[in-house]
Amino acid sequence: MSRITPVMAALKSQGRKALIPYLMAGYPDPSHTLSLMHALVQGGADIIELGVPFSDPMADGPVIQQAGEEALRHHVGMHEVLAMVQDFRRTDTATPIVLMGYANPVESYNLQHGQDGFVKDAAAAGVDGVLIVDYPPEECVDFAAALKAHQMDLIFLLAPTSTDLRMQQVAAIASGYVYYVSLKGVTGSGALNTDEVEAMLPRIRQFVNIPVGVGFGIRDAATARTIGQVADAVVIGSKLIQLVQAAAPGQAAHEAQAFMHEIRQALDA
Repeated sequence: MSRITPVMAALKSQGRKALIPYLMAGYPDPSHTLSLMHALVQGGADIIELGVPFSDPMADGPVIQQAGEEALRHHVGMHEVLAMVQDFRRTDTATPIVLMGYANPVESYNLQHGQDGFVKDAAAAGVDGVLIVDYPPEECVDFAAALKAHQMDLIFLLAPTSTDLRMQQVAAIASGYVYYVSLKGVTGSGALNTDEVEAMLPRIRQFVNIPVGVGFGIRDAATARTIGQVADAVVIGSKLIQLVQAAAPGQAAHEAQAFMHEIRQALDA
């Protein structure tokens, strides 16, 4: 079992919702990632989604695309991301870390380190979950089993367009939580319709019996609180990246912590 399940269970027992920020590894540069991760936890984050930079991110909007491109310019790849997780684990052994990204970096890593190289090294580094945007569930049975054997979860996206069959396929092998993409489009796009989210979650729960997090379009405390009333977790990415981008020199971690604290208070209110 990964760290994700007990964290989610503890929050549920307290009547609280999980706060899951997304951070691009290596942005604004590799030296900031560790301090940002710790700042998010100090601000109230329960789980951290750590983005793996990739050159062709099909689900990412302009903000996260730009962050990924900057990280790539700093030569941050899967090796560097795993090293960052390992560094984080030297002082934080409790907060779950989910790697979020695309198939190419995982497949490339395995070409270099053997078929199960990624799974073994991710587990050794202290990763708890993996969300690969372009891995369909029907092709992930063996991958999910390998992750579970190393106490890691395979997390999937669901969308407003997901069919009942797709939800059943995801439910069959997903663990940890599922991530409901609340908008049609890429990260940071459009205005979030909370009524549509509220209507969709009961349908998802007909098939999925693990926690459901909601992301894409959550940008402030008020929206986070509204979503938190119906979801098990709130995921925030683009807005956080923008805050880091706009922060004065040396202030990114402080800004990230303050933002997390604001969202945490809203969720717990």
